[in-house]
Amino acid sequence: MEFDSTALEQPPAAPVGRPTLEQRATAFIEVVLCSDFPTQILVALTLAAFGFAPQSEDGHLRLGFVAALSMIDTALLVGLMWLFLAARGDHPRDVFLGERSPVLEARAGVPMIVVAFAIAAGVLLTIRAIAPSLHNVADNPFQQLMRSPTDAVLFALVAVVAGGVREELQRAFLLNRFERWLGGSTVGVIVASAAFGAGHLQQGVDAALATGLLGAYWAIVYLRRRSVVAPMVSHAGFNLLQLVQLMALGG
Repeated sequence: MEFDSTALEQPPAAPVGRPTLEQRATAFIEVVLCSDFPTQILVALTLAAFGFAPQSEDGHLRLGFVAALSMIDTALLVGLMWLFLAARGDHPRDVFLGERSPVLEARAGVPMIVVAFAIAAGVLLTIRAIAPSLHNVADNPFQQLMRSPTDAVLFALVAVVAGGVREELQRAFLLNRFERWLGGSTVGVIVASAAFGAGHLQQGVDAALATGLLGAYWAIVYLRRRSVVAPMVSHAGFNLLQLVQLMALGG
């Protein structure tokens, strides 16, 4: 897929004129609250308060905790974004789907799965060739979560819903806020992608860098198409391919 740099300069659906300080401050608060860090911390603390420990007695992550955290956080985050859009008088369909056919967008997203996988593989192989010290986590910590076919199905559900669906809705929302009130789409791509990569540091620095570049790729796809469907399909498909890879390594 060719990249047209002018796509980042497309005029957003935003009020004409320079944003006021109040608009910028409000958008900044919305971005922070929808960055996923506050909501995940809140949900994790709530689960812990109800005695739902994140780790088992042997020190391994509990798949049930990860699934509960991811799904509850997804619902909370989507609810927040819908609330903020409504407060601004924005229609969710305009921000998330635009004017393109969701069916055609879903079809367009399928070959993008391969592009995403190629980006991740290329970055990881390059890093391990020229800076192997950045591969500082030997095994993916999520690999230990899949100990049975049932675990794999549950993890796949989380990967699609909390990964592909939630994160692409979140990315579109954040880009919308940056584009309209916080410095433009280019700033939004950089900040959102850096945060996306940082959220995967537990998988290693190399994995975080690859994930950050993937975030930038999906952000650019959204900005070009003004629909989350294609990047959502690409992201979900990429996550499922990773899951298959982890299962093969575990087997």
